[in-house]
Amino acid sequence: MTPARGDHEARRTEVSEAVWRVLSTRGFEGLTLRAVAAEMGASTGLLTHYFPSKKALVAHALDVLDRRSLARPRRIAPTDGSPPPEGLARLRAALLDILPLDGPAVAGNRIWVGSWDVALADPELAAAHAARYARARGLLADCVAAAQRLGELPAGPSAEQLAAGAQAFALGLVVQALFAPAEFPAERQLALLDAYLAGLAAA
Repeated sequence: MTPARGDHEARRTEVSEAVWRVLSTRGFEGLTLRAVAAEMGASTGLLTHYFPSKKALVAHALDVLDRRSLARPRRIAPTDGSPPPEGLARLRAALLDILPLDGPAVAGNRIWVGSWDVALADPELAAAHAARYARARGLLADCVAAAQRLGELPAGPSAEQLAAGAQAFALGLVVQALFAPAEFPAERQLALLDAYLAGLAAA
């Protein structure tokens, strides 16, 4: 008997939560059907109904990670009723949302960086990752364009070019902060980001 749609969606939500818990504690290296089944207290046979292969499970895990990243509170879109930042302040807020400045952001970034090796080994997963980063660059380009219109950033370089550089800066800082947290605490990350933005504005 085919399960009702509501039951199916509830089960997928349960599976997604179990996948997230495994990612949080073991990373992508420890993500297996057996590990997720154990986290749920279920059999691997139940999971194969949703994920016929490890690749399908990994693709779902990346989707879960993406949705959780998008759903978390953002400085660029305040949830406390305060007005969103504009111009260069908006670009700064968007970059701050990328950096591992607190516990949840460190955990999320560790999982993202851990996913790179998995994604690079598979063309489809790599393409999905590339699309995610392109989407993020688009958001940064919108912030840059607004700052250019306000005269806070030089109008010469294209917004897309500056956005690509800003994303590369932020991701490089993420890697350094994850591997050397004592050398790159939140305060130093903020100082480096502000120096980078000041350089862009001065150019």
